[in-house]
Amino acid sequence: MVNSNKQTLQKKNEPLERFIGSDVRVLSRKSTSVNNCIQSDWASVTGSADGTTEDRGMLYLFPIEDGRFCLQLCFWQNDESGNGRTAVNSLRFLPSFFDQYPVETLMSNQPFRFDQTTEQQFTVCAKTRMHLAQLHLSNKTTPFIRSLRQTETAMQLLRIALECITAPFDECQVPACRFLAYESEREKIREACLVLEQNLDKPLTIPELARKVAINECYLKKGLKALTGKTVHDYHQDLRIAKAKVLLQGQGLTVTEVAHTLGYSSISHFSTAFKRVTGMKPCELLS
Repeated sequence: MVNSNKQTLQKKNEPLERFIGSDVRVLSRKSTSVNNCIQSDWASVTGSADGTTEDRGMLYLFPIEDGRFCLQLCFWQNDESGNGRTAVNSLRFLPSFFDQYPVETLMSNQPFRFDQTTEQQFTVCAKTRMHLAQLHLSNKTTPFIRSLRQTETAMQLLRIALECITAPFDECQVPACRFLAYESEREKIREACLVLEQNLDKPLTIPELARKVAINECYLKKGLKALTGKTVHDYHQDLRIAKAKVLLQGQGLTVTEVAHTLGYSSISHFSTAFKRVTGMKPCELLS
């Protein structure tokens, strides 16, 4: 039976619903207006849309009418206390927010078009986590000052997300990747990739994977991104989807059997992940 909070979330906030997945249970939810142009949603959930426990973000942009559009940022943050709960934050930038910017400014040198539906994944970094924490701080101040602070924080989160999507990937430019100058450390990253390949049916947490190859969690994430151009979650997801293609096309398995074989908690989770990577439904590849 679908949780009543989940039903409300689905009707009011479709991108956020798609982001967290259909089987994730919503424990609590809060919606607020930062100002007339920005709305904020927060939800505490249990479970995972695709088995991952890695923090991640997604940008959704969808036209409302000619020259008018909404932009939504969704953030998935796991609770490090180990209680199995996840904080899902969402910021909706309404059409009126973009009215303050010239059209040529919005359309120039963007990694996506502002006049068509777009989904872009981005990394949740330390700065993003800090700003998300500030967004929900309860300060003893006037409502107007609180709104100003939240507006500033929301705009910082939008800026960081856009910079993350826009910035080209340059291998090993961040200080934390200097350790990759050592062959022994590069070998640990390659070993981590192998472990992921050998566990397509069992998504591993970052701490679990780091322990298996004896490397710092931060170095694992940054090192794997430097060597593969992908986050740990994206790398593992791509491996699973590649295997799914083989099973669907060459071995005559059903979509349900493939989802079960690869450790997805439901067909809907598998179908969502498959379409996100390939742009098509898994049933379209059935031989």
